[in-house]
Amino acid sequence: MSEEPSTTYFKYKNLEDLLKVILFAAQSPIGMIPMFYHIKYKDTDLFFIETGAINPVIHFIIVKEKPEKKFIELKHLTGKYEFVDHIGSDTQSIYIPILELENVTFEFPL
Repeated sequence: MSEEPSTTYFKYKNLEDLLKVILFAAQSPIGMIPMFYHIKYKDTDLFFIETGAINPVIHFIIVKEKPEKKFIELKHLTGKYEFVDHIGSDTQSIYIPILELENVTFEFPL
């Protein structure tokens, strides 16, 4: 009998800490960068990423409003970030697309 994997949720106080998860993942030997999502969930704007191969971990933060820009430019060395309209040419940055979701099949613990 197999158990269904349980989902763990981490709610962050600020976006900078959530983006550190992406920096850590990018520097791992596998080098996989998680997808970065925005969703309007129960009248609340959220950013989230999902990690974990067997048991999903959802890292999320509540934001004040939907972002105007389509990407986040995240500096490898400093962790500083800014919202930008397009992928740039700074080789010291990761350009993360902000993917807009309409719906999810799980419940956020708000």
